[in-house]
Amino acid sequence: MTALLEARDLVRVYHGRQGLFGSAVPVRAVDGVSLQVRPGETLGIVGESGSGKSTLGRMLLGIDAAQGGEVRFGGALLPAAATPDWRALRARMQMVYQDPLGALDRRLTIAAQIREPLDIHRIGSSAERAQRVEELMQAVGLRPDQADRYPHELSGGQRQRVVIARALATRPDMLVCDEPVSALDVSIQAQVVNLLRDLQAQSRLSMVFISHDLKVVRNLCDRVAVMYLGRIVEEGPAEELFADPKHPYTQALISSVPEPGRPLDGRVILQGEPPNPAKRPPGCAFHPRCSIATDFCRGQVPDLRQVAARQTAACHHVTGAPASHAA
Repeated sequence: MTALLEARDLVRVYHGRQGLFGSAVPVRAVDGVSLQVRPGETLGIVGESGSGKSTLGRMLLGIDAAQGGEVRFGGALLPAAATPDWRALRARMQMVYQDPLGALDRRLTIAAQIREPLDIHRIGSSAERAQRVEELMQAVGLRPDQADRYPHELSGGQRQRVVIARALATRPDMLVCDEPVSALDVSIQAQVVNLLRDLQAQSRLSMVFISHDLKVVRNLCDRVAVMYLGRIVEEGPAEELFADPKHPYTQALISSVPEPGRPLDGRVILQGEPPNPAKRPPGCAFHPRCSIATDFCRGQVPDLRQVAARQTAACHHVTGAPASHAA
């Protein structure tokens, strides 16, 4: 199946400072990431804080410009941000943000904010736009009497439903969801996840779902990409990756999810914190925290390669021995 969205070798570098008066140092937030999203598919992106997930999500929409590589949507190169072509394309690709209160304008009513994308892209007549707002509010479980309320008058779960309704207003082909349920209570999380699943089933919507919550990712996503320090270290179908993770980092992430009946002494415990992105370790970036790392790992950067029928991983030891390199 032809990919709806395809990213190739994406790179994004920021510049930070070492100390208050230190010199500027480059930080590779996204470092050579390639991925695809097919029509109607949900791709989960997981990893610790600082792994580059949110930056990657913004790059897929063109909000953050790639300093290397390219993004193609519908087979065409993504236009430069803020250009007329890019603004027109945003009707087909939308974002759901982590903080719904921060994503909403506190001065506008709920109905006005859901309608805003329709006004911007001049979709439908005034009456058709009003009808579309009513349909969206019903679809996400908001009551008609809430249309004239302001964001501060709603609960966190209701505000997130408003953000989702606004993102769906233009009938996009793809949503990028950046931690859309992390700030919600567990019961509300389940409602929002079920809502996204139902909406996807109804409209064949493609999604990129960025999250720390592996249980939600396993429940919602078709495929999963695991990021560590700006790179994808493993990718594959959700069920296969969760059942048989290949990369040591993925194994540690999945073992940290509590399961009834599983003893805690069988968990893989990561030692230390993720390295400073401005001081990336040589070789495999994960080797300072990896229990099976060798000198080979410290000197050679592993490539993302096929390790199973539908899984890829970037680990020298994924098959039990370091990958051979031609002299």
